[in-house]
Amino acid sequence: MTIKTKGSILVVDDDRDVQLSAKMILKREFASVRCLSNPSELDQELLVFPPDIVLLDMNFTRGMTSGDEGLYWLQKIKATDPSIQVVMSTAYGEIDLAVKAVKLGAADFVQKPWLNEKLLATLHNCLKLGESHRRIEQLEHTQQALSDEINRGFVAFIGESPAFASVRELIEKVAPTDANVLITGENGTGKDLVAHAIHKLSQRASGPMISVDIGAVPASLFESEMFGHNKGAFTDAKESRPGKFELAAGGTLFLDEIGNLDAATQAKLLRALESRSVTRVGGQAPIPIDIRLISATNSSMQDLSNPDCFRRDLLYRINTVEIRIPPLRERTADIPLLLEHYREFFANKYERGDISISQATINKLCAYNWPGNVRELKHAVERAIIVANDSKLTVEDFLIGTRVQEEPVANLNLAAMEKNAIRSAIEQCEGNLTLVAKTLGLGRTTLYRKMEKYELSDQ
Repeated sequence: MTIKTKGSILVVDDDRDVQLSAKMILKREFASVRCLSNPSELDQELLVFPPDIVLLDMNFTRGMTSGDEGLYWLQKIKATDPSIQVVMSTAYGEIDLAVKAVKLGAADFVQKPWLNEKLLATLHNCLKLGESHRRIEQLEHTQQALSDEINRGFVAFIGESPAFASVRELIEKVAPTDANVLITGENGTGKDLVAHAIHKLSQRASGPMISVDIGAVPASLFESEMFGHNKGAFTDAKESRPGKFELAAGGTLFLDEIGNLDAATQAKLLRALESRSVTRVGGQAPIPIDIRLISATNSSMQDLSNPDCFRRDLLYRINTVEIRIPPLRERTADIPLLLEHYREFFANKYERGDISISQATINKLCAYNWPGNVRELKHAVERAIIVANDSKLTVEDFLIGTRVQEEPVANLNLAAMEKNAIRSAIEQCEGNLTLVAKTLGLGRTTLYRKMEKYELSDQ
């Protein structure tokens, strides 16, 4: 029994006998074989049946022997989808034309009347050629994407506090599965680091991990970036490019700051996840996707659960398991470990191997709130090592000295807190009272009344 190749063939020839012969020969070895008599119907045919290979006749009009028709339709096919391999079907005496066709993008040619073995060998070789081109294209772009990942900078996955231990435990449980994971946490807590840890511990670790900062992708470019595009799909599309979904095939796709997606883009992402396929911009053929999805956001689950902000059906798709990364202020026991880790790293980088942090300085740094979390700590250590004059780092070297001193107990009087909140909002909104009211969640009339009560002005 012949095992069929997973390939689709479109035979374009106006000779019914040729079509019948081709179908009988090819259907035994290829998954799909279709025939078309009129090449002017190619555009519509390629929409409903995007083939791997087109077997294209050179002449269609009776009495025409120049081969110009075949060359014309060859160029139309390649313009529609450059990945389609075109094999020219030529009569004796048209070999020079066939060579010209190869120069215009044809993969090969076969001479009529066909020798069955020769025809099958040619089509199988062209199918492999098309697969090789796609792999090379994907590898080139994957290599670039991986290079970008490597150059993103050094990060550290460090922590022994109870709060962080629970995160580690959850990572170890979810990583071996293919479940979609949503990582939540404040900016700078290391959400991308947790995503990398999940990938490295997963069954997809040998595959690529492709990261996308959703906040940096304009909505107008989302489909091109995520789903890819074909050459000529738009003005600047000078070459075909796979999207992030294709690049992540067999591995992990990490969507950072997914909460920034607008409603229209959320719908496009949901369709791709539901169908497990994408279609390149300018293409017709859906491309199956094989990825493990990890998403991250600094939005709270309460915000994401608001249907006015985020689609619930998409949230269910991406949130099979949620991992919340605690802010650094909730795991102060990890601060000394992080300080020592980054001290060692940047001391080696800047050749300051003699530099150290005294216990007194560490104690003061542990008392600091670290609103920027691990990212702020990392940059603070790097700056301190660069500017320090002595081998012992002090709080002043970290540029947070005035902020780690003991602060007076805050005024917890509700009226005083409300007054401070309104004053801060007025300053932040530069006196725009409409924006102030919206920021505070107050009506304009209520805001005016409270401003009068607390003797506040918009100046």
